[in-house]
Amino acid sequence: MSEKPDRRLLLVHAHPDDESIATGATMAKYAAEGAAVTLVTCTGGERGEILVPELTHLAHDQEGKLAEHRRGELAEAMKALGVTDHRFLGGFGRYSDSGMVWHEDGHAIVGEDRPDNAFWDADLTEAATLLVEVIRKLRPQVMVTYDQFGSYGHPDHIQAHRVATYAAHLAAVPTYRPDLGEPWEIAKIYWTSLSESRWRRSLRAIRDAGDSTTFEGMDPDGPLPMATPDADLAAEVDGTAYADQKVAALHAHRTQIEVDGPFFALSNHVGNQVLGVESFRIAKGTPVPGPDGLETDLFAGI
Repeated sequence: MSEKPDRRLLLVHAHPDDESIATGATMAKYAAEGAAVTLVTCTGGERGEILVPELTHLAHDQEGKLAEHRRGELAEAMKALGVTDHRFLGGFGRYSDSGMVWHEDGHAIVGEDRPDNAFWDADLTEAATLLVEVIRKLRPQVMVTYDQFGSYGHPDHIQAHRVATYAAHLAAVPTYRPDLGEPWEIAKIYWTSLSESRWRRSLRAIRDAGDSTTFEGMDPDGPLPMATPDADLAAEVDGTAYADQKVAALHAHRTQIEVDGPFFALSNHVGNQVLGVESFRIAKGTPVPGPDGLETDLFAGI
C-alpha cells in the first residue's frame, strides 16, 4: 500500500455548494496544511433554484442541464479551496437532486415530484456500499457530514447523513464486501453545525449597524431553528485566515448563491466570524477539548 498523508479528511455533502457554505474554510485550512481532503458529493444539484436569469433555461423542467453547469461551478470552487480530490457518489449522474418543498413549520420536506433516480429514493445499502469503497481506499481518520435532520430537513441532506453513517459502519466490518478492500474504521465523525451564540452575535452586529435586510426575518434575540446550542458543540475550526478562499468558492456557485446577498453584505469583521469559523458536533470518537471546552482540530487525539 502506498504511503498516505498523516491526516485524511472525508466530507460527504448532498449538492454542489453545500460544501463551501458549511465547511469551505475547514476544507481550505486542512488542504493548505497538507492534509488529504476528499469531497464526495451525492447529487448534481439538478433541482436547485437558479439565481442567474440568463441561465434559467438550464432548469430541470426546461433543458435539464443544470447539473452539468453546477459540476463546473463545483470544480471552480474546489480550485478556490485548494482541494484536488473530489468525486460524485457512484459517479456523476448516478443520483439526482430530489428537490424539496417547504413545510408550513418552516423546514424542508421531500416533495412528490421527484426524478426516478432521486437520491432520497436510493437503496440505502447500495448507496452506502459505493461510499464504503471510497472509505476503504482512502482510509480517512475523520469524516464530516450532516446531522440526522440534515440541518433544516432537506431530504438529500438527511439521506447523505444516512448513507455516510451506514457506510462508516459497513466499511469497518471485515466480512462485508471484502472485494472492496481491507476494513477501515473511521476514528472520528462530525456533523456540521451553526453555533447559536456566534450566529446571534453576528446578527446583532448587523442589526446594530442599521442593516435590517441582510438575513431578513432573523431576529438575534428570537428563534434560530437552524442554529445549534453551544452546549452541543464539540469542535470549532478557526479558518478565518481562509475566509477569502471560502468567499471565492461561494462566488463560484453563482447559480445558487446571490453574490450581492447576505453572505457578501457582511462587514469584514463580522464576515470573517460568520464565514471563517465553522462549528461541529461530534457523532463518533472521543473529543479532545481545548481550554475553552471545544476542540480546535478535528484530528485531535488521533
